[in-house]
Amino acid sequence: MAVEEGQRGDSVESPVVESIDGVEDVVDDDDDDIPALSAEALAALKEYLAEQNVELAAASEDAEDVELVAEDWRLSQFWYDRRTAETIAGEVVALSANLDSPRVACIACPTLYVYIKKLAPELPAQLLEYDQRFERYGTEFTFYDYNEPENLPSPLKHSCHIVVADPPYLSKECLEKVAGTVKYLCKPGECYTLLLTGEVQRDLAAQLLGLNPCGFRPQHSSKLGNEFRVFTSYDPGSRLDGWEISNA
Repeated sequence: MAVEEGQRGDSVESPVVESIDGVEDVVDDDDDDIPALSAEALAALKEYLAEQNVELAAASEDAEDVELVAEDWRLSQFWYDRRTAETIAGEVVALSANLDSPRVACIACPTLYVYIKKLAPELPAQLLEYDQRFERYGTEFTFYDYNEPENLPSPLKHSCHIVVADPPYLSKECLEKVAGTVKYLCKPGECYTLLLTGEVQRDLAAQLLGLNPCGFRPQHSSKLGNEFRVFTSYDPGSRLDGWEISNA
């Protein structure tokens, strides 16, 4: 859920339309003072409204699948769409199936935490998050400020087999500090790392954590202009559309 530091996404409210067919009512043959829409304009209008209804329906389906608090743009919060959340959560669960007593850490990605618990309620997963509304998750919530990368409970140190991070900002400083947290959490020699961030961080992700980009492209419920990627410390094979490694 990252954006460029100091920038916020634009949001355009979509009209709610109860009946597409009702659009034809704007043409009134009995009133010569009201201009009639051309066939082309009417078709375009109906197509636009239909698209808006589809988007609104999809958003409603996402809301029914999991319980999430509203995004707070002041905290640079942008939740994943359902496809992204299910795909990444499924990857975490698949990785955990081959581990003894696995432990997962989700850094600044509450959407993912919720979907992991939906798929595998028994899987221990710690949510590290600045927004204290997520204290609702009890002992699996840890307050986290990326400006203090290692200011965490000592039992978490080198305790996690899978760490997923989504830095709140697309800045070098933010990724450097979050990388410090990843290293603090990772169990030496036994840790899978997944990083969800902008394409612009590709080189820094490789430099700081030795990560490679995967073919799978994350998306958010709010349409963001930045291109996002999943970077991993391991080759996912056929999952996540595999590693996308340049031969250059």
